[in-house]
Amino acid sequence: MGPGNDTSISEFLLQGLSEEPELQPLIFGLFLSIYLISVLGNLLIILAISSDSHLYTPMYFFLSNLSLVDICFTSTTVPKMLWNIQTQSKVITYAGCITQMYFFVLFTGLDNFLLTVMAYDRFVAICHPLHYTVIMNLRLCGLLVLVCWIMSVLNSLLQSLMVLLLSFCTELEIPHFFCELKQVVQLACSDTFVNNIVIYLVTVLLGGGPLAGILYSYSKIVSCIRGMSSAQGKYKAFSTCVSHLSVVSLFYGTILGEYLSSAVTRSSHSSGTASVMYTVITPMLNPFIYSLRSKDIKRALKRFFRMADTKGTIILR
Repeated sequence: MGPGNDTSISEFLLQGLSEEPELQPLIFGLFLSIYLISVLGNLLIILAISSDSHLYTPMYFFLSNLSLVDICFTSTTVPKMLWNIQTQSKVITYAGCITQMYFFVLFTGLDNFLLTVMAYDRFVAICHPLHYTVIMNLRLCGLLVLVCWIMSVLNSLLQSLMVLLLSFCTELEIPHFFCELKQVVQLACSDTFVNNIVIYLVTVLLGGGPLAGILYSYSKIVSCIRGMSSAQGKYKAFSTCVSHLSVVSLFYGTILGEYLSSAVTRSSHSSGTASVMYTVITPMLNPFIYSLRSKDIKRALKRFFRMADTKGTIILR
């Protein structure tokens, strides 16, 4: 059947990562395991921070928000993919696709902005240690997170509303495991020039801007560390940044990898496979990076498990 114009479509078809039937059980088991590890790991970070008053600091406040966003991020795409594999169906409704796209853009933006705010927090802590508690007060921390949410919501609303204005053809197969914005726009029969311009502008402004902020913050941090006379002071200052630097490198590195993969191979399936890294793997690895590098998180997790074990023993008695 040739393409036709149909503005009142009811569903899309998600092709997923592979169409090989024998690979579906393996993909299901793998992604279910990754999803459960990701949710449990990030949830433990949130519980550990909230249960330890020593971690009521700006850095861990932002980290708990990042963990919450990562839980929501993976929950936007993975459960639907697992459901489709289990039911042997590729269908996602039009409303479901737009909703998934909205939340995916929202939480991607939040991840991006929170990493930038965390870089600013490290800059203030290392370059202005005597004024850190005054500058990074509770009001400013809350305001920064609120601004992150507002900018992400507005961007996500803009992108979703512009997709709603498009008319679509009868060939509605999305060569991805979720409703990715660019893939959905490419299926439209109507003119997508404005949509593409907005996507590129938003990518440059809301993607390149925060990245530039992170790079600027770390250039200042490196200058401050180089100016320290004590080797121990340099090591301590740098060690507080290692976890954040690792997460930033993983997040932007995997997004860049997905872009280069799609640009070089021109294959939608290759792009979908590459996007697994930042949509699924990165949120799973973040808790491990912070818990392995941070003595405070390790101590808080041990205290949390001791508290949980004590309460469980009391209940059993």
